[in-house]
Amino acid sequence: MTEANDRIRLDKWLWAARFFRTRAMAKTAIEGGKVHYEGQRCKVSKIAEIGATLTVRQGFDEKEVVITALSDQRRGAPEARLLYEETPASIKKRMDDSERRRVMKSSMMAPAHKPNKKERRDMRRFAQNQDY
Repeated sequence: MTEANDRIRLDKWLWAARFFRTRAMAKTAIEGGKVHYEGQRCKVSKIAEIGATLTVRQGFDEKEVVITALSDQRRGAPEARLLYEETPASIKKRMDDSERRRVMKSSMMAPAHKPNKKERRDMRRFAQNQDY
């Protein structure tokens, strides 16, 4: 952990907090709009500040975290977890979304068998006759 008066770039903090495996991945995510700082898109060189709120989108999940400490060194996961605190609303939303995805996955039925030659021809014919 570093002193509060140190200036740490957002991409470096995200890497140190273990949100991304490399700084390049953190940079790509920020540039792609997957990271919002205080509710707004930001640049890679944005200076991270204690108490700031970040929204980080990773795959299907979106985490809203508050920066509690600054560090420019990547350490183990238990130490990295001390750099931020996820909001209770964010945790609840992630759990609800996860449960919804699980239910949707289980409700989708897989086909009983692989289509045979005739069924593949029928599917192709059906797709060709559709007016898109």
